[in-house]
Amino acid sequence: MITINRTRLKNVLAAALLFAGLSAAPVYADTKPAQSEAVIIRPLSFIVFEDLNFGQIIASNTAGTVTLTPGGVRTATNGIALIGTEFSGARFAGQGRLNQIVTIALAANTIQITGPNNNRMRVRTFTIGSTPSVVLSTNPRRFRIAGANGIFAFTVGATLEVGANQQPGVYTGNWDITLEYQ
Repeated sequence: MITINRTRLKNVLAAALLFAGLSAAPVYADTKPAQSEAVIIRPLSFIVFEDLNFGQIIASNTAGTVTLTPGGVRTATNGIALIGTEFSGARFAGQGRLNQIVTIALAANTIQITGPNNNRMRVRTFTIGSTPSVVLSTNPRRFRIAGANGIFAFTVGATLEVGANQQPGVYTGNWDITLEYQ
């Protein structure tokens, strides 16, 4: 059996009618500019679609690592907390021709990214999203273009070394990847 308090129901209905009357006011409209972008890839070149982004991290009182796979899976060790969903492996694309060999190499096997007060973290173990995944290094790795139109894309993940009580802030750095068409 359901019992309804009529006085309370009348007050709720009155409030709903009052709210409905207030919401009938005109709506404010505004116009903002937006951007569009297109990238034309020149044959026998490659471009960066997305940078390597480890996302937001809360350091612990113990040094640990954050690993980002080329497939977009992010894990952490030693109490490091991973926050949010805005992280990604680096994404590249290029165009050669079907069955063409390309070599891919790094300029350095590790890099340093720098944050507030010149604090640093090391990035290492760059891994390309091939089948199977392969660790990239300064020694060129050979790949064959499988797409009939010669267009290919690949992702790269890596491991970030986070220090104990790493100072909060934004850390950035650059790394070079070289692709050579054979």
